[in-house]
Amino acid sequence: MKLVITDWQTLCHGEELSPACFEELAEVTVYPLTRPEEAAARIGEAQLLLCNKTPITADVIAACPNLKYIGVLATGYNNIDMQAARQAGLTVCNAGTYSTDAVAQYVFAQILYYYNSIHLYNADVRRGGWMQAPAFSYFPYPAYELRGKTLSIIGYGSIGRQVAKIADAFGMEILIATRTKPEGCPYELVSVEEAFSRADVLTIHTPLTPETKGMISRENLSRMKKSALLINTARGPIADEEALAEALKSGCIAAAALDVLESEPMRPDTPLRDIPNCIITPHIAWSPLETRQRLLGIALDNLRAFLKGTPRNVVQG
Repeated sequence: MKLVITDWQTLCHGEELSPACFEELAEVTVYPLTRPEEAAARIGEAQLLLCNKTPITADVIAACPNLKYIGVLATGYNNIDMQAARQAGLTVCNAGTYSTDAVAQYVFAQILYYYNSIHLYNADVRRGGWMQAPAFSYFPYPAYELRGKTLSIIGYGSIGRQVAKIADAFGMEILIATRTKPEGCPYELVSVEEAFSRADVLTIHTPLTPETKGMISRENLSRMKKSALLINTARGPIADEEALAEALKSGCIAAAALDVLESEPMRPDTPLRDIPNCIITPHIAWSPLETRQRLLGIALDNLRAFLKGTPRNVVQG
């Protein structure tokens, strides 16, 4: 069996991880990155494919008739034409909940960064501000308690549930907006519109679908408190970036923290680039070493299970 990995560099930039673990299962060919126009030729006669963000279009699937399995090195699989995969009889497996703890941790890193102003104090102290202060305590920048603040979570999968659990420990009021009606949910269930309007902090944990694309819209942003913080670690196109830029510049909301953008890597002309109250990180919420080690282990177990005829974490097949 032949296995092609099309974008190993999205998982590993150095030598901390190795694709050699897959050699026990197949003959492995590894590419650091693959441009869309290279995908079909590189997959070629392979029966097995591992990819993260490489677009696997209907044309690619049609050009690779031997392909039987696509393992996604991620949770989301919107880079794959699932209808074409279904018609071709492919089994598609993802890595499920590998990043739950890391993404929830990132969400609270951003919340605490904003609510405690530690970055502002650190910079001020280094400029000599504290040395010139008349009293022992010097607090020119705002800081707020999380207890009692309202956290709206849109999406109640594994990450949304973990974020809620951490927020509960901080004493936050938690609202959940989800297309499903989870049984036994201990938190208040609200509409998306109410989630936007009541949030002190709003965090997005939904897949990118036709329904969620552009959900961070002018209309929904206009519902938010002027003091609100918006966090998106899901997918960039969930936000209308022009609308979000306008909301941040006008003071419609206080701040945004984004780990994803509509185009990745970031375009030089993104409307959010130079807005001071918009924090942008380069899609790293999922990237702690332990998280990526877990992802690799899940991908290996998924492939091993498929080859034994007992596929797991199947999203198609």
